[in-house]
Order: sequence, then C-alpha cells, then structure tokens
Amino acid sequence: MLVGGVVGAVPALPAGTMVRVGDLLVPAEEVSEAVAAAARRQVLTAGLIAFPLVVAAGGVVSWVLVGRVLGPLHAVTATARRLTVESLDTRTGLRDARGEVAELAAGFDAMLDRLQASFDAQRRFVANASHELRTPLAVLRTEVDVTLSDPGVDEVELRRMAEVVRDATRRADDLIAGLLLLARTEAAELANPEPVDLAEVLVPALAAVRPEADRRGLRIQVHAGPATCVGDAVLLERVAGNLLENAVRHNVSGGWVQVRTGVHEGCAELEVSSSGAVIPGEKVAELFEPFRRGPVARTAAVPGSGLGLSIVRAVAKAHGGVARAEPVEGGGLAVRVHLPAVVARPERAARDEAGGADVRADQLRA
Repeated sequence: MLVGGVVGAVPALPAGTMVRVGDLLVPAEEVSEAVAAAARRQVLTAGLIAFPLVVAAGGVVSWVLVGRVLGPLHAVTATARRLTVESLDTRTGLRDARGEVAELAAGFDAMLDRLQASFDAQRRFVANASHELRTPLAVLRTEVDVTLSDPGVDEVELRRMAEVVRDATRRADDLIAGLLLLARTEAAELANPEPVDLAEVLVPALAAVRPEADRRGLRIQVHAGPATCVGDAVLLERVAGNLLENAVRHNVSGGWVQVRTGVHEGCAELEVSSSGAVIPGEKVAELFEPFRRGPVARTAAVPGSGLGLSIVRAVAKAHGGVARAEPVEGGGLAVRVHLPAVVARPERAARDEAGGADVRADQLRA
C-alpha cells in the first residue's frame, strides 16, 4: 500500500492525455494505476519471501545471543543444585563472563567461600567442644569406677574422690556456661542497651582476680579514664573479667598486668596487657578462636576452657566494636577492645572528672 501510494503520488500527465503503449493508445490515468498495481505486486511478492527469512535469521541470532547470555546463569543454577554440606568447595568456575553476570557469579562464589568458612569453623567448634566435654566426663567416670571397684575404700578416699568429682563438674559447668554465652552473644542482638562506663566494669573484675594475682606476686597497674559506650553492662563486665583472668592466669610469677580505659578517636577503649610466654605474631589471630590457650596446646593442663577471647570478640562485635591483640615484646599479650563511644555533655563530663573519677580510682585501688 505504501509503494502504491508513492507511485500514485508521482505527478501525472494532464487529464485526457493519451499514452502509446506498444501499438495501443491508453489514457494516462490507466497507465498510472497499472504502474502502481505492478509496484504493489512486486513488493508483496518479494516481501513474502524476504520476511520469513528475516524472521528466521533474527530467531537464530537471538537464540545464540540469549544462549551466551544465559549460559553463565545456567552454570550458577547448576552449581547451586549440586551444593550440599559436603560439597561446599564447589564453585561456578566462570572466568570469561562479563558484565552483570560476572558480578553475579563472583558474588555467588564469595558467598560460598563465606559459607564454607562458617561450616568449617562450626565443625571445628563442635569437635573441640566434644573433646573438652569428654575430658571432665572421663575423669568423673574413672574416679567413680576406681572408687567403686575398691571394697575397702575409706572416708579419706571418698572425700578425695568427691573433690575430684567437684572439680570436674565445675570445669564442665564453666565450659557449658561459656558455650551458651558465646552462642547467645553471636546469635542475638543486645536486648536493653544502656550507657556503660568501661572504667566502672573494671571494679568487680579486678576484685575477682586480686587474690590470685597477689598469690602469684603480680603487679597490677590501672589507668582508668572515663570510657562510656552503649551496651549491656553484664556482657561488658564479662569482657573485662575474661581479659583480666587471661592476663593473670597466663602470666609468669612476679610478672605485671596493665589495665587502661579511655576514649580515643571516638572509640571507648579497654586495654589489658600483661607479661607472659612469647607468642609468635602469626599466632595471635588464632587466640580469638574457641579453645585456644596461647602458646600451649589445647589439651594442656591449663585452667579455663579456652573460650575467653572468643567471648570477648563476640561481645565486642555485638556492640558494634572490634577486639584486637598483639604480642608484647619480651613475652606477653596486649588485647584492646574498641567500642563506639558516647559523647558526654560538657557539664556532665566536668562533673565526672570532679567527683566520679576520684571514687572510681579509690575503688580500683581497693
């Protein structure tokens, strides 16, 4: 229709003009109509042949292009279907993908890396926890079996067995409590956060370790400055207690412990450093893993469950902070906990420095 209209719009001869076609004389109007009709027939004939070919070619090209685009997506889908707990090391293996598909594949592989690391850590955690729980249970069973097998057991032996059983049950109870606290801290958010001064949570923590520190002749130096953050006072007291217990428990006789709190670059900081055994720098990061006890083996006869720094890291993360450690030159470890600080108003800060700081210093010295 378009071609016929174009041909019909061509300027025509004046009406009544005769045009010779071969041996015939034909009016000019009939000639114009015949030319337009012929043009329409030729275009229609060519179009009926060309249009299906164009559609077929377009379909083939589209199929190839869509296949190349969706191929990587099919690879990602196939990888996801093959995944199981035992095959988390499977990756998409897409190296030639481009654009958004490449970003999707890279993000999927990164997610698998995180999942695999999480599952591996969980397996190690379960294995270590099983081993740690098996030890006190084995002690209990052995003591009870040995005592019951002796028909002439006396009161002294029974009391000795009772003390061993008490110590083993206390160790199992401490381990279970630590595991529950670690699980709750890692899985849940803070229920009722409130302003907490890290210098104040040091008071009960220091009181708890003073007897053992005095017995071992440890020198404890405290530099407590205001360091207020928002969080759970019980969990933060647990952090201070764990750090001080580790500093005293893994120290050397006649060693030292330094404790500092304050605000630095918008962070409330708690730092506990101590003397002790030499710890290689590359091993420091492993101390925050469960059941790690510094330079000694996990199965060594050292008090504690090896969950102290794991709990410290989990609590710090739950409060939006971080926990870091570095070896001390000559032996020992320095652990720093950084938490988002609460900026106090000027009048409140002045009041704390004038009154509360003196009371806190007296408590820490006591």
